Amino acid sequence: MVQYKWVALSNTTIGVFMASVNGTIILISLPDIFNGINLNPFQASNFAYLLWVLMGYNIVTATLLVTSGRLSDFYGRAKLFNLGFATFTLGSLLLFLLPSTGTAGAMELIVFRLVQGVGGAFLFSNSAAIITDAFPVEERGKALGLNQIAFLGGSFIGLVIGGLLAPFNWRYIFLVSVPVGALGSIWSLLKLRDLSLKKEKHRIDLPGNLSFAGGLTLILIGVTYGLLGYKGQPMGWANPLVILALTVGSALLIAFPFIESHVKEPMFHLRLFRNRAFGLGNLAGFLASLARGGVMLMLIILLQGIWLPLHNYSYSSTPFWAGVFMLPMSVGFIVTGPLSGWLSDRFGARWLATLGMIMSGVAFLLLSFIGYQFDYLTFGLVLFLMGCGSGMFTAPNTALIMNAVPPEERGAASGMRATIVNAGQTVSLGLFFTIVIVALSGGLSLSVASSLASAHVPNSLAPVIGGGLGSEPTVALFSAFLGKDPMSVLIQGLAAYDPAQFSGYSSTGWYQTVTSHYWFPNAIAPAFMGALDLTFYMGAVVSFIAAFFSAIKIETGRLKGASAAGSRSKPGIPDDPEK
Repeated sequence: MVQYKWVALSNTTIGVFMASVNGTIILISLPDIFNGINLNPFQASNFAYLLWVLMGYNIVTATLLVTSGRLSDFYGRAKLFNLGFATFTLGSLLLFLLPSTGTAGAMELIVFRLVQGVGGAFLFSNSAAIITDAFPVEERGKALGLNQIAFLGGSFIGLVIGGLLAPFNWRYIFLVSVPVGALGSIWSLLKLRDLSLKKEKHRIDLPGNLSFAGGLTLILIGVTYGLLGYKGQPMGWANPLVILALTVGSALLIAFPFIESHVKEPMFHLRLFRNRAFGLGNLAGFLASLARGGVMLMLIILLQGIWLPLHNYSYSSTPFWAGVFMLPMSVGFIVTGPLSGWLSDRFGARWLATLGMIMSGVAFLLLSFIGYQFDYLTFGLVLFLMGCGSGMFTAPNTALIMNAVPPEERGAASGMRATIVNAGQTVSLGLFFTIVIVALSGGLSLSVASSLASAHVPNSLAPVIGGGLGSEPTVALFSAFLGKDPMSVLIQGLAAYDPAQFSGYSSTGWYQTVTSHYWFPNAIAPAFMGALDLTFYMGAVVSFIAAFFSAIKIETGRLKGASAAGSRSKPGIPDDPEK
């Protein structure tokens, strides 16, 4: 008979795999989705729909992770993990059956993605806890490393499946998750069991849940709308609603620890952060996520908006090929992920996690030297190094955190760890995107004016086009990200606003020039690379700081009486966090 620990690992791995496939399959399929519902995402009134489709899933997942983990501590992790499978599958089915088009279809798309996000929260918050319950302490690193491979593998497979299915019918990309989710739901219902200790009496911490979820939601919404233009400005950080959301959200999160210290049954025991392994491990995890979250999107935009068009790839094909050319990072993660987990089980997690962050920091510094006319072999080797660093860090760091937590707290602790990682990615996205957009809006004028003159754009139109590109760099970058020619999107928008001035533009020679593969990359590259290098430097610094916190010695005693078969420690006693 197959040991239960392998049943738990395989089932949780299917859940993580399904969720990660969903994350990337929708990215590459967005052009086909918006075409399918007859909505132009680059129209000013519709751009918010695009951002919500991209980020809404992450917002609802991040805000529910800790709450769903705490509920799992009360009602059973296997039971709520199964609920997550079923909810995610329901959301996928609703997306496949999406009935409406236009703005109504976009709203339904967002709402059903939020349903998926609820299911994803229960999957992500419980997978690490279920693995920790099922595996003895000396095997957890290896198990968590294998689980992380499924996440990276799913991310790449999602790009491939999306690239193959979306051109035929965009609905098929959501149908893919339905049989996988149904199988996972039935399997988890039949095979998963709860090994954790559940409290007989419990009370939902309503004030804590509201302050944490409300604060995090408002901050993530503020970051999302901060990426939108506002009153002629390329970014929306001066928007009063953005300022209000960030202010109120921060106030609620500041109030959260005070609320938790005055309720009988808090949603999360903040005393866990007094444990140095748990506190420093989560801090290092947040910094690692902060370093790589936004920069990864910047690398994809570099490929899609500059490098691939300069190498004669059509804009419509760049989302797929960008995923392929980012593959060395996934390979690096797959190579070192399980290896580092296995080594951490035998020699401890501290130095492996530290080495991983040092490797990532070095990779960031190397990226700052490549420029935009790089040789792909060099670029691929640096990506491989960065993937190796991430793989070397992730499994040991997760094992370090989860081993530091007593069994009855593992659900909430797993949710908190995942929340911190997701929050780091979202903050990173807002921070690095802001750096790039501000640099572009300030540095594009000269290069764009020169390039427009070289393309023989009429003097009456050149300032309008140059001003449009300078004031809407977000639209330009997102159009490249979604496989659209940025200049076609920009000029069509300007022509719709002033049709008389742009009459007959599509048949002119200058229009053919500025919408070629080469014009936009060469016009935008100098300003873009200056900003991108700054994000690389910041990523390197943050990675080295994460390495410092990972290297701090943690003095703990080993768990006494942990069985080799299961290592379910006594209530309130964590396993050895160094292991």
